[in-house]
Amino acid sequence: MNLNSPFESSNMGLVSIRDDAQIIFVSDMFVDQYVGGAELTTEALISKCPVPFQKILAKDLNLDLLEQGHDRYWIFGNFASMHQQLIPSIVANMKYSVLEYDYKYCKYRSTEKHELAEQEACQCENTQHGKMISAFYYGATSLFWMSEGQLEHYIEKFSFLAEKNNTVLSSVFDDSFFMHVKNLRAMAEGKERKGWIVLGSNSWIKGASKAEQYCEDNELNYEVVWGIPYLEVLEKLSTAEGFVYLPEGNDTCPRMVIEAKLLGCDLVLNDYVQHKNEEWFSTDDLLEIEQYLYGSRDLFWRQIMQDANHEPTISGYTTTLNCHDQEYDYESCINSMLDFCDEVVVVDGGSTDGTLENLENWAEREEKLVIQKVARDWNHNRFAVFDGAQKAAARKLCTKDLCWQQDADEVACPGMREKIVSFYRSWPATVDLVSFPVVEFWGSEDKVRVDVNPWKWRLSKNMPHITHGIPAELRLYDENGDLYSAPGSDGCDYVHVDTGHRIPHASFYNEEAHKARALALTGDKNALHVYEQWLQNCVNLLPAVKHYSWMDINRKIKTYKNYWQKHWESLYNIKQEDTAENNMFFDKPWSEVSEKEITEMAEMLKQKTGGHVFHSKVDFNNPTPSIRIS
Repeated sequence: MNLNSPFESSNMGLVSIRDDAQIIFVSDMFVDQYVGGAELTTEALISKCPVPFQKILAKDLNLDLLEQGHDRYWIFGNFASMHQQLIPSIVANMKYSVLEYDYKYCKYRSTEKHELAEQEACQCENTQHGKMISAFYYGATSLFWMSEGQLEHYIEKFSFLAEKNNTVLSSVFDDSFFMHVKNLRAMAEGKERKGWIVLGSNSWIKGASKAEQYCEDNELNYEVVWGIPYLEVLEKLSTAEGFVYLPEGNDTCPRMVIEAKLLGCDLVLNDYVQHKNEEWFSTDDLLEIEQYLYGSRDLFWRQIMQDANHEPTISGYTTTLNCHDQEYDYESCINSMLDFCDEVVVVDGGSTDGTLENLENWAEREEKLVIQKVARDWNHNRFAVFDGAQKAAARKLCTKDLCWQQDADEVACPGMREKIVSFYRSWPATVDLVSFPVVEFWGSEDKVRVDVNPWKWRLSKNMPHITHGIPAELRLYDENGDLYSAPGSDGCDYVHVDTGHRIPHASFYNEEAHKARALALTGDKNALHVYEQWLQNCVNLLPAVKHYSWMDINRKIKTYKNYWQKHWESLYNIKQEDTAENNMFFDKPWSEVSEKEITEMAEMLKQKTGGHVFHSKVDFNNPTPSIRIS
């Protein structure tokens, strides 16, 4: 067995994620192995855990355990013994929080110790180790710190951490501690306090020798406390005159300093005690300090449970333009989004057929509906580029956690909210955009197309770098300097607002489904059945949309005749003559096609085929198959 592999551990096969565990704690050691400050704080938090939990030693963590617990919420304390190779998998796949007790980005976990050991200032933030730790923290849902100074230090080194949900927690104590402290204070009341306490330690940062030297220089009678039971330490503090603690480097929130103050000791501290000037600690009102400390566990668990059970808010957005004239059922589209979205943004391009007025009147009655008019010159030679610009404008108005895009001829399937929230629980942290199923009807709801991809970019995180437009590699400019696209984009792709690079997306569509679909299109009936069952399962499990563009084939052919040819000419800067060769529906120019012929062709397409991509002439001798999705 390779003990350096993150795929294995010394407890391989002995450790597994319990079925009932909702929260997983990971730490180098727990109080069962070592009674240190970090371990006591972790244990105090665990004692208040409101749901079933499990502890896992960091050294035992492996990919198998991560996979077992991918749907649980994880809390990482000290993790020096965890394989760093696991961090990318954790960031990409897990929901988690981090309790930072020191400075793990530094290889010495202390910048002062680093400088002492190597005789140069710590710059570990620029090393692979430092960058890995900062990425681990950035991937967390929330971060908990021991002192304000510690948080400020991290943000100075890694400014992007300021974007995170940061909470200064301080050291944490359990109920028995507060009860024991009150009893010790009562027993010591009225008695003379004698002697000073120094914490003995082999740890350089604790500054034991420096504290002893202070006592000797100031002729203080002192006792070095080291290696005795925890409760006995508290008893000594309750009768001592004071406590001297002079660490050699930043100590984020040393528990013994807090314990000494609560038990009535005078304190001699230096500025490396990072919490000593924080407002909650600076007061002489011990009750106020206790109240602050007592509330830490509730503060922590409110945030953790909110993170673990967070239900995202959703902005739906779409665009409209003369939907009445185009016979788009935009009202069904918007109603379906209002059913599961917290707000629905509609950008209208300056409709003149009553669409805009209807939307504005609707918004007066529906508080979730946001309408904005963004009029453009739709007679411009490059009017087709405006489609992406309109979507970008709508997206920019979205204010919720997630953005759901839908076209005016699409209707969301039932049960969307539950499906989106369920997906959100396991959304990979490194993915910003996800595609979901599209049910493409052909002539009626009894026929679902097989000849087009069953997916569309749909749900994304509401992040300022995401917009719509032509990808950078396809952007071209005509002789007037106006933007158009090379073939390969519809002008509405998800792109980076600064670079124009395509936003990568995650998809449910896999190689097996693609092969089945390809075989189905060759006439393989078994493959057609397999593909139908696969898509039905996807629609049942995932957020899905019904697309009605080809529901009314008669209307669709007319839009090819009157609009779509102009659209593609505008978008791709091409010119196609109205000839029989360029008409994929009829063997004659569009100018010679009658209304009757369009009606007859629409009926033939509806009855004899299950779809057709009109890059080539329709062939009724080899009709495209279709499936049915309920």
